[in-house]
Amino acid sequence: MLKTLSIKNFALIEELEIEFGTGLNIITGETGAGKSIIIDALSLILGERASADDVRSGAEKAVVEGIFTISGNRKVKSMLADALTEMDEEIIVRREVNQKGQTRAFVNDTPIPIAQMKTLGDLLVDLHGQHEHQSLLRAETHIDLLDDFGGLDALLNSFRDVYQELSGLISQLKELVSKRDALQEKRDLYLFQIKEIDAVAPQTDEMDKLEAELKILENSEKLYEATNKLYELLYESESSVHDQLVIVRNQLEDLAGIDRSFDNLKEECESARAIVDEITRFLQSYSSRIDFNPQRLDEIRDRLGALSMLQKKYGGSIDSVISYREKIGKDFALAENFDEEIAKLELSVAETRAKLSDIAERLSSKRREVAERVSRSIFNVLAEIGIEKAKFEVNVENRTYTAGVAALKPLVKLGTDYYETNEKGFDFVEFFISTNVGEEPKPLVKVASGGEISRIMLALKTILAKSDRLPVLVFDEIDTGISGRVAAKVARALKSLSSFHQIVAITHLPQIAGKADLHFLVEKVVKGKRAVTQVSQLSEDERVKEVARLLSGDDITKASISGAKEMIGIK
Repeated sequence: MLKTLSIKNFALIEELEIEFGTGLNIITGETGAGKSIIIDALSLILGERASADDVRSGAEKAVVEGIFTISGNRKVKSMLADALTEMDEEIIVRREVNQKGQTRAFVNDTPIPIAQMKTLGDLLVDLHGQHEHQSLLRAETHIDLLDDFGGLDALLNSFRDVYQELSGLISQLKELVSKRDALQEKRDLYLFQIKEIDAVAPQTDEMDKLEAELKILENSEKLYEATNKLYELLYESESSVHDQLVIVRNQLEDLAGIDRSFDNLKEECESARAIVDEITRFLQSYSSRIDFNPQRLDEIRDRLGALSMLQKKYGGSIDSVISYREKIGKDFALAENFDEEIAKLELSVAETRAKLSDIAERLSSKRREVAERVSRSIFNVLAEIGIEKAKFEVNVENRTYTAGVAALKPLVKLGTDYYETNEKGFDFVEFFISTNVGEEPKPLVKVASGGEISRIMLALKTILAKSDRLPVLVFDEIDTGISGRVAAKVARALKSLSSFHQIVAITHLPQIAGKADLHFLVEKVVKGKRAVTQVSQLSEDERVKEVARLLSGDDITKASISGAKEMIGIK
């Protein structure tokens, strides 16, 4: 719902604010007063094109701001979820235009792209009249309106679930086929690489262990000589460290007998002798184990050479070589079993496609039934509001797919034919209409603009009211070319429609103005030697006078006052 529309320095409008209400909001005023300017300003915050001419002469920029309630509008909340950090049940949509025609768009003071503002506008307001902002004049929306009217959500959701399942399976199949083709080209290479790596059979941490062993073997003579020399120095020689420590210990023991302060030194010396004994035993044992093995040395060098070669070819480390071997092993095994895996997936695709096609056929059948009901209903409403010779058709079309390999696309298949398909089914829905005798119906999107198109929209909205999710409908010049009996029917249709939507309608007809829940008067006045457009909400007495003016012109009579009260419903 549009709660408030604020306009500043836009065309003839210096500054005004309109607080709209639920139900039917009527705007009237003399020709040229500026009613269409208000609609142009509203269009601006719905993402329509702006220009420097929109800025009031002498002002730096034009600003249009609308406050919308969005409770229950899940599409709007979903769309804005990523753009806004905070979002309540109301949003403020603002558009600014400077003197150069440059614009900025905001939602709750957060800048958004103009394209996003237009998308948001499509979810908030439908403008009908000499404007582009009309959802029913976009053929892609027709299938949604038909499904909503027919209550086909459950069947449509079932189709969408299976469609996504089929799309996923086909993606897997295409990936597998592509991988098979790529792997077949590499199969011989992988086989060679597997044999080369397996011939060496590298093990984790093997190189570190081999390099440590190699270092020992390459220095075995040095190790042998060094350990024997150390053994002799510590234990075997006449003045060995061991013997010298024994002498020192004995001397300290004698001194401790005289002065107990030498006790600790005696014990420290005994500990040193024990350490020397332990080192000696290790050296003796180590020396006895030294292996002078030239054959083992050659084996290790050959093994390290083979491992180094693998490292250079397959990743820089033994772990990388092992990981690469696991990968190509899996790919090679997969290449060996591709036909079987592809056959399994193809069977799943065929089964899921059959399931999808069954749901699609039932969904299409339901749509065609709903299309007939909608066509008849809209034909009757059009006759009631003055378009008596109209023909209206809901065209439900199925298109065979001929663009490429159908089996690898999520398409519906009936018999031997494949059909173009998307998440909404394999039906392409478009509204067709003819308003003149002898003319065949043409796409609704090609119908001429003006009052007639607004009445066509009114008829469509009247039938589709409960299912159409747009909260705000704006009708501009809906009364063009109608009067009398038809005007009264249009007024009743608008009033009925306002039970389901907030409606803003610009009119010159007293029959329509009399049905208003809120009535606004647009006037052009001179302020400071400049023309300014003003808007005021009318009281009950003012409403009577305005409707009377619409009945009889500026010369308001008792009869026109009486007629106005009757139209408004005042006794």
